[in-house]
Amino acid sequence: MPPRHLLLALLIATPLPGFGASQNPGPTPGSQPVRQAHGPEPVEGQRATGSIDDHTKSIETWRAARIARLTTPDGWLTLIGRHLLAPGANTVGTAGDNAIKLAAGPPYLGTVALAANRKVMLTPAPSALLEIDGQPVLRPTELVFQGDKPTRVTFGTANFYVMPRGDSLYLRVRDTTADNLKKFAGIDYFPIDPAWRIEAAWVPFDPVKQINITNMIGVTEPAPVPGKAVFTWQGRTVELLPIDEGGDNLFFVLTDLTAGEETYEASRFLYAAKPKPGEGKIILDFNRMQNPPCAFTTFATCPLPPKENRMPFPVRAGEKNYRGAH
Repeated sequence: MPPRHLLLALLIATPLPGFGASQNPGPTPGSQPVRQAHGPEPVEGQRATGSIDDHTKSIETWRAARIARLTTPDGWLTLIGRHLLAPGANTVGTAGDNAIKLAAGPPYLGTVALAANRKVMLTPAPSALLEIDGQPVLRPTELVFQGDKPTRVTFGTANFYVMPRGDSLYLRVRDTTADNLKKFAGIDYFPIDPAWRIEAAWVPFDPVKQINITNMIGVTEPAPVPGKAVFTWQGRTVELLPIDEGGDNLFFVLTDLTAGEETYEASRFLYAAKPKPGEGKIILDFNRMQNPPCAFTTFATCPLPPKENRMPFPVRAGEKNYRGAH
């Protein structure tokens, strides 16, 4: 994880690329909020319809499912490495003389070569027992990293695959017996509060905007933002920008005044169902605010929040800072 001073510089001192003066950064304390003439007015935070018991049960169900996903053999707690691939041949294994030294696996696993055209080839070491899709790797094999199913190389309880980040390629390494998984300390939460289930106005962008998002390792990439969620909380108007990753939900990368003390310093995540066409509203349930993977492992590459998503008040809802070590 970057040093604390670098992380704070990314979050506070340096505006993210792509947020020019021509964009509306949202209201500042003491100012009158700027409202788009064609969009709906901000709506006051309000409790959603339905009983408190129903809401509490839904959050408890969500929490259980969240922990189940987090602790799967392919979850974030199993990450044990993130290694930059240098151009040319990279020897891989647990022995200290490898170019990429793994935390688990054979002393000499083989060579992963990165060509100028970004083609990646794995050449197994004669003594290594490697598999891809249950089949032994006996000869040089290309490692595909485009799409949702990269080539996964398995060796014992561990595996790796190639992961693109910006212009660079990395080996992401997992182990189903990782210490982080064995020593998982559970998740601590703020009390469930229906007041933090907010019906916000939805202002769509036509066309969809592209904003630059910087991640924990300093890579900046564009992301599609289809609109903004607008609401007021304790007299402050908030305009939050979600990323559209496809699927049924929008993805918010957020931070607030609890960050660094009660909650994870860099950010928390929130997913919300996409508004129905023409509906003009979106439900933001901050009781579902969750820690990013970087709160649990140093080997994740989490996005940092854009400046619009830095809420100027404490949000004591959702997940608290992880008390376990990583």
